[in-house]
Formats: sequence, structure tokens, C-alpha cells
Amino acid sequence: MVDREKQQNNSRCPCFLISWYVLLRITIGLFLLCALTLAGISYLTSMPSESFNSPLPPYTHEEAELSSALQLIVETLAKEIGERNYLNIDKLNIAADFIEQYFSLAGLSVKRQSYSIDGKVYYNIEAEKTGVHQADKIVVVGAHYDSVTGSPGANDNGSGIAALLALARAFSVRDMSQTIRFVAFANEEPPFFWTKKMGSHVYAKRCKEREEDIVAMMSLETIGWYSDKKGSQRYLFPLGFFYPSRGNFIAFVSNLSSRKLLKDAVASFRRHSRFPSEGGAFPWFVPGIFWSDHWPFWKMGYSAIMVTDTAPFRYPYYHTSLDTPDKINFEMMSRVVTGLEKVIGDLAGDRTEM
Repeated sequence: MVDREKQQNNSRCPCFLISWYVLLRITIGLFLLCALTLAGISYLTSMPSESFNSPLPPYTHEEAELSSALQLIVETLAKEIGERNYLNIDKLNIAADFIEQYFSLAGLSVKRQSYSIDGKVYYNIEAEKTGVHQADKIVVVGAHYDSVTGSPGANDNGSGIAALLALARAFSVRDMSQTIRFVAFANEEPPFFWTKKMGSHVYAKRCKEREEDIVAMMSLETIGWYSDKKGSQRYLFPLGFFYPSRGNFIAFVSNLSSRKLLKDAVASFRRHSRFPSEGGAFPWFVPGIFWSDHWPFWKMGYSAIMVTDTAPFRYPYYHTSLDTPDKINFEMMSRVVTGLEKVIGDLAGDRTEM
């Protein structure tokens, strides 16, 4: 009887050992997979130097003046003009006229690129500051001026257009080594979003057809909302392990092939600006990474980045009727725009600092 029990135990032993062996291999495999994933994300989120992480410096007179100018532009777009899109094409055209006039008053050379959808004509508005040394090399700074259906679009994307116009005025009186183009795009929002009917796609395609040397593209997208409240910033898992929980920073985003441009931009911003900033280069299909006018430039093979407050991952009024000018923190936004001016100067070769 005892011998029979020993025989049964011995027959079960190999199966028992095999089960533990398989479990151990699975556990090790999962551990390695997690470690490699975290290491990969760490590589993609690693940026030059450190984000500013101290109390903000005193608000300067220049920043206060810029804040007022930004507020006036956002209120003109979101309050006086209001919802502007393919369903409100008259207001969309009023916005285009306002942008063109602002560029012209700044003393820049202005052009319109027109294109048609279903018998309606839409416009990209381009203002150019020709480079004095490498005029054939072009830095494009862009933002879309349409708003989503049902929204006045103060932050999305009145804030981006306000920054675009303010930056255009700042560079209109400065000599740059390379050419800078400030472009206001039509039709970024649905139903044109992520299609060839986006104004930025039409524009980027023309650049490609003309074989223009676009050395960098910066898309300004929803940059007016900031919060020091813990938990105000949200992320897709597992990015929350790598970024702060307070939505008080400006974000620089790119795809993998634009990682060098991204790191150059972040390094420049952190060198010149005392304002929190984060950056990351990710595969283009990660949700949120391609959600603006930089995407068509990727499609055409150009290096491009998005500058954003992260929109729906932070802004509670995103794509709603409550996206109004009173939600925008113009003081914080003016600090961001001041920093971006330095970034663009570095990218285009600012002759005034040589």
C-alpha cells in the first residue's frame, strides 16, 4: 500500500514541476516586457535639461502688454465673430479677413491659398518674413482658425491663432537667417479632421509639390488653459508615471521621426523661459499625438511638432459651448508665447542675436 502511494506521488511530481516552470517563464517574460515598455517610454519622454519647477518669476510689463493683445484677439474671434466653420462660412470668412488684416498691419507679405469643398471656397492665410541668409529654408508656424460645431472656440483654437498673430508681429521687425511663414489654416475640425480637406493638408501638399525646404513646422493648438490643482492633468496609461499630475505646463509633442526637432525646441524653450514644459515623441498613432495641423506635414515627410496645453486631457470645456474667452489664462499664455518666440528665433537663426 505504501509503495503504491509513493508511485502515485512520483507520477505527479513531473507535472507539478513543469507547471511551476511554465509559470516562472511567463512571469519572467511579463517582467521583461514591462521593463522594456517602461524603458522605451522613458526614452521617448526623455528631454534635454529639466522643466522649470519653481514659483514663476514676476510678471513683466512686456508680458502684461502681450497678455492684453492676446485677449483682444481671442475675444474678437470667440466673442465678436463666434462659431466659425463650414456651417457658419460667413463667420469663417470674417475671421479670415481679420487675420489677413492683422498680418498686413504688421507689415508682412500676405497671401491667400484658396481651395473648394462641395462648391464652397475656403482660405489658408499665409504671412511671410523672408530670410536674409537662407531664404530657401523655411520654418512654418501654423494654427487653425475654425471652431468645432457648437463652440465659439476660445481655446480651440482662438488661443493658437492669438499666439500666431502675436508671434508674426514680433518677427515682422526682426531679421532672420531663414524664412518664417505664419499660416492660419481653415477646416481642422470635423468633418474635415484627418482628411485631405484639412486646410493644413492642402497647404502641406502644395509645399511638397513645390519641393519647398520646410526645415521645421510648429502647430499651435489649444494653449490657453492651466491649473495648479493636483489631478488636473490626465494621461493615457502608462504616461502618468512619467509626467506631472498638475496641468500647469506647456507640452511639446512629435512623432518619432521629428524627435530631433522636438528636442531642439524643448531645449530652446527651457533655456530661455522660466515656465514649466514637458515633451514627448511617440508613434504617430498614439491618441492625441496627431490631433492637429502638424499631421499633414508628417504625411509629406516634413519634421513637425505640436505645442499644446493637451486639450481634452486637461481642458474641461474642450469642444463645448463653454469654450469662451473667460476660461483662458492670458497671463500664463503670454509667458508661453514669450518662450515660443525664442524657440522660433533659434530654429530660424535670429540674426539680431548674432
